[in-house]
Amino acid sequence: MRRSVVVLPALAALLAGATPAAASTAPDWEPAPSAPWDVAAGVRCDFPVHGEPVVDEVVQRVLSTHGDGSPKLVAYKGDLVMRVTNTETGAHYDADASGSALVEYRSDGSQFWAVHGPVLVGVGEGTLRRGLYIVDGIYTIDISATGYKDVRMLHATTDDLCERID
Repeated sequence: MRRSVVVLPALAALLAGATPAAASTAPDWEPAPSAPWDVAAGVRCDFPVHGEPVVDEVVQRVLSTHGDGSPKLVAYKGDLVMRVTNTETGAHYDADASGSALVEYRSDGSQFWAVHGPVLVGVGEGTLRRGLYIVDGIYTIDISATGYKDVRMLHATTDDLCERID
């Protein structure tokens, strides 16, 4: 839990527009478009699901890189609405996933997310049961290299999208 206390104030300052004095050469925000996706029945929901952005104004700023130049710490922000569709029935829901996140990409393939606001989270294995969720509030997600998602909600709610489009 201590880790999230350290990361979240940095995220709040960054999103408020503050930049450290040494960051005068920081790169600009760049588009970070979301690709459409499909998951088979049983992977997240009991039925096959398609997701695609209907609003996508997400931008990213790479704050630090690994020795090989790959991103290590990246901030994300911007409007994102994902249309999540049950491809068996055509039922769909437009999910607001316009949260902000500070993501640490680790060299072993794992990730640590400090999040404020709504983000779409797909869970196969984790502290939430299998599904697709909008998690909204202040929380962290620790994703292992194998994909296990440990969602720690400091002050957050979940909205089960599988239930919405069943």
